Amino acid sequence: MAVYTGEQLMTATTSLVELARRDLADLHAHIVGPGDRDYEDARAVHNGMIDRRPAVLVRCSRAEDVSRTIGFGRAHDTVIAVRGGGHNGGGLGVVDDGVVIDLAGMNEVVVDPDANTVRVGGGCTWGEVDRVTAEYGRATPSGIISTTGVGGLTLGGGLGHLTRGFGLTIDSLLGAEVVLADGSRVHASAEEHPELFWALRGGGGNFGVVTSFEFRTHPVGAMVMAGPTFWPIEQTPEVMRFYREFLPAAPRNLGGFFAEMTVPPVDLFPEELHLRKVCAVMWCVVGSEEDATRLLAPVHDVGTPLLHGVGPVPYPALQSLFDGLYTKGLQCYWRADFVN
Repeated sequence: MAVYTGEQLMTATTSLVELARRDLADLHAHIVGPGDRDYEDARAVHNGMIDRRPAVLVRCSRAEDVSRTIGFGRAHDTVIAVRGGGHNGGGLGVVDDGVVIDLAGMNEVVVDPDANTVRVGGGCTWGEVDRVTAEYGRATPSGIISTTGVGGLTLGGGLGHLTRGFGLTIDSLLGAEVVLADGSRVHASAEEHPELFWALRGGGGNFGVVTSFEFRTHPVGAMVMAGPTFWPIEQTPEVMRFYREFLPAAPRNLGGFFAEMTVPPVDLFPEELHLRKVCAVMWCVVGSEEDATRLLAPVHDVGTPLLHGVGPVPYPALQSLFDGLYTKGLQCYWRADFVN
C-alpha cells in the first residue's frame, strides 16, 4: 500500500493553478488558469491553428517573477513554455497542461542615443520598439509585421526590410539578460558568458528565458523610400529572373522581397487592381527620393508594371503596413526551403 505525505497528497488532488496561487501568492493577480474570465484570450496565440490549453499562465513583470515561475515548474515537474509577443507560427509559446511564462508585462524600451543602442524587455513587440527608436532616426532590423514579438524574432534570426544593409536582427544583438533553468540570472554578451551568448545567437534553443535584450541601432533617418511594384502574375518568370540578378548586385541600402499575392481591396491601391493576382517586389531604400529613383530605374524596363508605388514612409509605418493582412486568429501554415 502506497503511503503519501501531506504535500504529496495535496499535489495529487490540487490543480496546478491552485498550487501556483499558493506557491506564487504575491503574483496572484497575474496568474490565469482554466475557468478564469481571461483564460481563453491569455492562451490564444496569433496562429489560429494552435489550440493548446495550459494548466496555468503566469504574467511576469520582472526577471524575479520569471525565476520563481521556473522554480515552480521544476518543483512540480511540468513542461514550461515561454510567450513573448505570441506570434510563434508553430505555437511554441503555449503548451498543453503545463506552465506558460508570459513576458507581456516586461515591455520597457530604453534608448541610449550616445551609444546608439536600445534596451528592450522580453515581452515587447517590434512596433513598440520602432516607435521609440524612430524618434532618433534609427532602427534595428525587425521583420515586416509590427505585432511580432522581439524575443521570438531575435532568437530565430530575424529577417526584415533592413537586412541587406544591417544584417539579421540577431546580428545587432549586443547582450541579453537571461534566466537559466536553475533560476539564476546572468548577463550574456561577447565579454560575459560568451558561450551562452554564442548559443543565443544561433547555437540551438532552451538555454534559458531572455528577459531583456540590448541591440545596436542603425541610421534610417526620418523616412525610408518604400513600396511595391506589381506585375501581371503571368510575368512571374521574367520578374524572378530580373530579381535574381538585380538584387545581389544592388547597393546594400536597397532591399526588396519577392511575393506572389492577391492585391488587397484597400485604398492604398487603385480599385482596378483590387483582388487581382500579381507578382510583386516590396522595396525599401534607406536614402533619399533621388537615391530610390536612380537605384530602381531598371525596374521599369521589366515586363509591364501595373503599379510602382515607392515613396517616402516613416519606418514604423512601413513595419506596420502588412499588419492588417496578418491579424490574430488566422489559420496559418508555413514551410521554408532554400531555392536556387
